[in-house]
Amino acid sequence: MLIRPLFHVPLSAGAEQRPWAPANRAAHYAGTVSTQRVFAARLAGCAVFDPVGDRLGKVRDVVVVYRSTAAPRVIGLVVEIPGRRQVFLSIGRVSSIRAGQVISTGLINVRRFSPRAGEVRILAEMLGRRVNLVDGTGTAVIEDVAIEPNRLGEWAISQLFLRRPKTSASPFAKGPTTFAAWNDVSERRAPGESQSAEQLVASYSELHAADLATTLLDLPQQRLIEVAEELSDDRLADALEEMPEDDQVDILDRLGDERAADVLDEMEPDDAADLLAQLPPERLEHLLALMEPEEAEDVRMLLRYGPDTAGGLMTPEPIILSADATVAEALALIRRHELHPALAAAVFVTLPPFETPTGRLLGMVHFQRMLRYPPHERLGAIVDDSLEPVPVTASAAEVARMLASYDLVSLPVIDAAHRLVGAISVDDVLDYLLPDDWRTHDDDEQPAKEVR
Repeated sequence: MLIRPLFHVPLSAGAEQRPWAPANRAAHYAGTVSTQRVFAARLAGCAVFDPVGDRLGKVRDVVVVYRSTAAPRVIGLVVEIPGRRQVFLSIGRVSSIRAGQVISTGLINVRRFSPRAGEVRILAEMLGRRVNLVDGTGTAVIEDVAIEPNRLGEWAISQLFLRRPKTSASPFAKGPTTFAAWNDVSERRAPGESQSAEQLVASYSELHAADLATTLLDLPQQRLIEVAEELSDDRLADALEEMPEDDQVDILDRLGDERAADVLDEMEPDDAADLLAQLPPERLEHLLALMEPEEAEDVRMLLRYGPDTAGGLMTPEPIILSADATVAEALALIRRHELHPALAAAVFVTLPPFETPTGRLLGMVHFQRMLRYPPHERLGAIVDDSLEPVPVTASAAEVARMLASYDLVSLPVIDAAHRLVGAISVDDVLDYLLPDDWRTHDDDEQPAKEVR
């Protein structure tokens, strides 16, 4: 495609090439949108840059409005800017949409995005919808939506990527796919039938847990529950851990008891205990009875302690080894990908047994210290026994002071018999000390500003 440049800015020798900058600077243009068809699901997660190449955020969704005769018109993008805030970027402030990147004029209104009446988000609300083909050949599900500008630069839905019902009895088979124009389909939804959330879940597969939580909470209530039901237990558990407690309880109440218990099994014990503590005693006991016995035992232990104490904030599953274990063994455990980074910063050395509550705590060995010794070195020879552990009754404020005073990311928690019962990390303390709405709080009264 040949693009007539509107201006030419030569690059000096050694000038920095921005991520979106074309090899030939003369090919760059302003105020004109590239005539490229873009699929919404592939656009999600793409970086948004200003005219000089500074990154502003990433695309989370595409917003359209319906029209009586023509295909829905694109009015803007939902963009996530630093601070995990989702804002609206008008399509009029988009100068280019290319493969893997969006270039804006740099002017962004930082007020949190909230959909207005008549606005529809493609990823959140359109993918997974079941439609009828007007030619009478059957039904299909929308798997993706293509948007494209016309000669006047107005973006609209140009095509739908559809999947028809499968024709094979194999559980691994998928139905054939086809493209259709917007006017070639009509929405089909039986009373009480939920739209499929499978395609939407697939588009969220690469999101960080905190980003997934934010994205879920921005969905309409019914759509949120549909997506939550489609997510795997461990993925939903990760997202719930990043949500405010009121939202956690609301979602858990809408899941069946069996599914709720499965999700609680996948949560970190301290997060599961915090969530269950918000429920009525009868439901709490019922869900604990449905959980795996080992997971339920950890949660019951945490529920015995006050929510503002080290015992109530700790995790009962730190890395525990004997004094005879080697540096190589400790490093192998730290490498586990599912381990929280704060808990991977150190291992705890105790007498047997080596599951909480353990034998007497001997000390801890920090990751950095292990790197200074050969792999065959015994942990007992390099253990740090100078740091005082915190009792289960210590307050969150006391723990925070110790973490700050000694520049630590985790501390051992002991009972009255000096047995290790868990570890408390800096993120556990922050979750408690920050305001209840810290995940969603922002200043909606901030004026629009130019991000340079």
